[in-house]
Amino acid sequence: MAAALDLLPSLAGTLEAGASLADFIWFRTGGAAEWLARPRDEADLADFLAALPAGMPVLPIGVGSNLIVRDGGVSGVTIRLPKAMAAIEIEGDTIRAGAAALGITVANAARDAGLAGLEFLRGIPGTIGGAVRMNAGAYGRDMADLLVEARVVRRSGAVETLPAAALGFSYRHSALPAGDVVVSAVLRGTPGDRATISTEMERIAAEREASQPLRSRTGGSTFKNPPGHKAWELVDRAGCRGLHLGGAQVSEKHTNFLINTGSATAADIEALGEEVRARVLAQSGVLLEWEIERVGVPA
Repeated sequence: MAAALDLLPSLAGTLEAGASLADFIWFRTGGAAEWLARPRDEADLADFLAALPAGMPVLPIGVGSNLIVRDGGVSGVTIRLPKAMAAIEIEGDTIRAGAAALGITVANAARDAGLAGLEFLRGIPGTIGGAVRMNAGAYGRDMADLLVEARVVRRSGAVETLPAAALGFSYRHSALPAGDVVVSAVLRGTPGDRATISTEMERIAAEREASQPLRSRTGGSTFKNPPGHKAWELVDRAGCRGLHLGGAQVSEKHTNFLINTGSATAADIEALGEEVRARVLAQSGVLLEWEIERVGVPA
C-alpha cells in the first residue's frame, strides 16, 4: 500500500504513485513502483533522499535492460534519472558522463573524440549508472577497466565522489550499498584512430545482431559466466534451448537470454530461470548465478 503523499518530502521533479515500470523495462512485464521519483537534478535528488524517512527503501533504475520486476511491484521509492542527467563532456583522454547516458551514446562520443578503449560500451544496452553499479562488461572489458571515479548520492543524501578503487569491483558486481544512486562517472580512454575505433564498434554491433535476440522482449545476459565455463554452453548442454514456461522462453538464438514471448509474467520468467539453473546443476554440477537483477515482491 502506497504511503500518503504528505509523508514524503517535496521534489522539484515529479513523484508518481503506483507508476508502471513495465512501460519501459526491457521485459515489458512486472508490477508497479509504489512511488516513482524523477528528480530534476543532482541537488534535487540529494535533498529528497536526505529528507526521505530512513526506513523507506530506495531503488535506482535506468532503462531496465537487465532487470526482472516481480509482479507484486517495488515498495518504497524507485528513482529514475532524467535526460538532463545524461550529459557527456570530454576533456583530454577523459569522458564525464551523466548516469542516465546510454552506453552506446558514450561509446559514440568517445569514437568521435578519437578515444579508444570504450568500444565495448557499444554492446552495453543500459545506462552508465547501471553499468557502474554492476560493473557491466562485454567483449573482454568491463567498467573497472576504464572508470576513474563515480559521483554518488548516498541514501542519506550526502554527495560523494568515489575513486574506482573504492567501489569494490568484482565480476558483474560493485560494493555500492542499496539505495545509493550513481549520478555521473569519469571514464578514461586512450588516443586512437577514429576509423579503427569505428570498425571495432561496427564489429561488435554486427556480432550482437547475429547472436542475440535483440528484437525480443528480453533482459540481456541471464546468468554470470562461471569460472572456466560459458553460461550459454552449460544451458545448451542441459537441453534448455527453446524451453518454455508460461509466456517465458529460453532464446533459441542465444541460450543465456530469456524472452517474454508476449504474455509472460515476471513470475514465469523468474521460474524459468530457476528451472534452467536446476537442469544445469543436474547435468553439469555447476550452479549458475543470476546476472539479471530481480527486484520487488511476488504477486
